[in-house]
Amino acid sequence: MQPVFVLVHSPSVGPSTWQPVAEHLTAAGYRVRVPSLLHIGAGAPPFWPRIAEAVRDDLRQVPAGSPVTLVAHSNAGLFLPVIRSSLDHPVTGSVFVDAALPAQIGPIPVAPPEVLEFLRPMAANGRLPRWTDWWDEADIAPMFPDPLVRRTVTEEQPTLPLSYYEQHIPVPDSWDDHPCSYLQFSPAYDGLAAKARERGWRVARLPGAHLHQLVDPAGTAGHLVELATTM
Repeated sequence: MQPVFVLVHSPSVGPSTWQPVAEHLTAAGYRVRVPSLLHIGAGAPPFWPRIAEAVRDDLRQVPAGSPVTLVAHSNAGLFLPVIRSSLDHPVTGSVFVDAALPAQIGPIPVAPPEVLEFLRPMAANGRLPRWTDWWDEADIAPMFPDPLVRRTVTEEQPTLPLSYYEQHIPVPDSWDDHPCSYLQFSPAYDGLAAKARERGWRVARLPGAHLHQLVDPAGTAGHLVELATTM
């Protein structure tokens, strides 16, 4: 039985960042789920249980016992261990796409101290601007293939509380006792791709910016299929 691809978007953006890849995978005959995490910033911390619950609830649409492949982009990678531990479905593999890596033992912070120093001055009444508003136009514009996609992604983004980035996420023991792999887009993730390689994971490269799945959804889908197949 082919595993269901579960495309987990970064909580800093939204599910539309995975939608073009989902369409390519579906057209190729694969089953795909794209859970929405847009609501997870509501209420008080901790936030990580809501992320695991959102994925688990979305997979109620998938028959019990069906295998799944988890695919996480950006800081969603930090949550894959707790997502996996919450699921009733067997996880055949996990793919980290230009993503942060969980520790092998935890807990792990969502943001290191230097990132928190960058974020704290931006917060107003405890909430941050949308992720695309953190950066200069020269950094953001190349991430999008056209103005329509940019508008869709930008308007969908949540304004997360600063406390989301201040939280620590537990790391279940032996979370990586299943096949894991890494798909790198941007040079900023060279170090994390190298760490994945050191862990013995398969690492692939599709050069682009951090949201390259929007620019080359067909290429991204092809790499996901290849990495899932070799698992």
